[in-house]
Amino acid sequence: GHQPIGGLCHYIQRLLGLCNNFAYVVMLSAAHDILRGQEAQNRTSGFEVSESASSPLSSPSPVPNSNASRYDCNAISTAAILLADILPTLLIKFTAPFFLHLIPYNYRVLLCFLTAAGSFLIVSYSTAITVSLLGVVFASISSGLGEISFLGLTAYYHRDVVAGWSSGTGGAGIFGALSYLGLTWAGVSPRYTLLLMLVVPAIMLCSYFLLLIHPPSVPRWKWHTPGWSSFGATSDRQPLMDHDSCSRPTGIGFHNLTFSEKFCIIPGLIKYMLPLSIVYFAEYFINQGLFELLYFKNIILTHALQYRWYQMLYQAGVFISRSSVKCLSIRKIWVLALLQSLNMLFLLFAVYYMFIPSIYIIMTLIVYEGLLGGAAYVNTFNNIAQESKEEHREFAMSAACMADTLGISLSGGLAIPVHNYFCSLP
Repeated sequence: GHQPIGGLCHYIQRLLGLCNNFAYVVMLSAAHDILRGQEAQNRTSGFEVSESASSPLSSPSPVPNSNASRYDCNAISTAAILLADILPTLLIKFTAPFFLHLIPYNYRVLLCFLTAAGSFLIVSYSTAITVSLLGVVFASISSGLGEISFLGLTAYYHRDVVAGWSSGTGGAGIFGALSYLGLTWAGVSPRYTLLLMLVVPAIMLCSYFLLLIHPPSVPRWKWHTPGWSSFGATSDRQPLMDHDSCSRPTGIGFHNLTFSEKFCIIPGLIKYMLPLSIVYFAEYFINQGLFELLYFKNIILTHALQYRWYQMLYQAGVFISRSSVKCLSIRKIWVLALLQSLNMLFLLFAVYYMFIPSIYIIMTLIVYEGLLGGAAYVNTFNNIAQESKEEHREFAMSAACMADTLGISLSGGLAIPVHNYFCSLP
């Protein structure tokens, strides 16, 4: 029988989830610094720009902004970073489930590594906002391709590894936001912080190729030399644990579904995808549209630090709830969508009327927001994994990925005009 989820593959999937979402999270945590650093460069009066500010990310403490708005706005909303971070992912997720099965997993993971490492390098050394956004796009490609691939890969293992993956992606949030906050707070410049983070894509590469045991049915690259069936699968290579404890019987998982079969699966997923989209729409509207407007003057934290703390606390909530599926399983995802929408409306009124007296109230609401978002994600994919037919599961897991991404993209589009409206207020 199957071992409990303490199996090795559960923890490796957790590590892969953490590494996969790391670059994406860090780019959102650095969004305020990317934009503020670039503005510091472009400003010609009122502030001195140090020589080290040749890159948007070279100055550890962002320069204060000079505008008449009560919100201390960036000229460009952090939603611009969000859109660069999510639109490529959206494109990948909407198209990839229909052709990605033609590309072996090894090539996909290699591409994830190259784009994640590229994103850190490009943003670190960028001297223009457009180049920085290109780096963010690379992080997006890595995260989107990785998520759709690794969630599809769970179809070859015991159903419980979905919980490991979800917990890992939640861990990426807290680890990414906390490491960025901690290193920059300790005085490391944002540029060097990003360069240090290059170790994470390397860990992902090693985890997949060296640690994860691959069931024989997983599509992988093949050597053309006779006697080799697949990379590393020589007869003397013994698995670290019984396949039985982790993977499912050979042949299950890989099914060549026709295009029409795939299209027929999607309507059955709508009941989960729609509420997940709404949760993520509300969530990222708060994160990228309202976070930087929820600014408290005359407290010990600067505006940039307040923004980083908001991101970190949100990710803490996500991590807790994404790790909770074994303790608390939720079937009615629409309840979470309703609660998150109410949360968004409340914070929108809080920004407009500025009636919240303390930053600690906002911080508590942000943790609550993260808890709702994480719970929606892990329970959606857990429910799909439990209910899908075996032959449909790989495609269903990959296709459902597009729900959260669609919600995030729509929220980014709306957050920019809302940000501009608030920043135009005296």
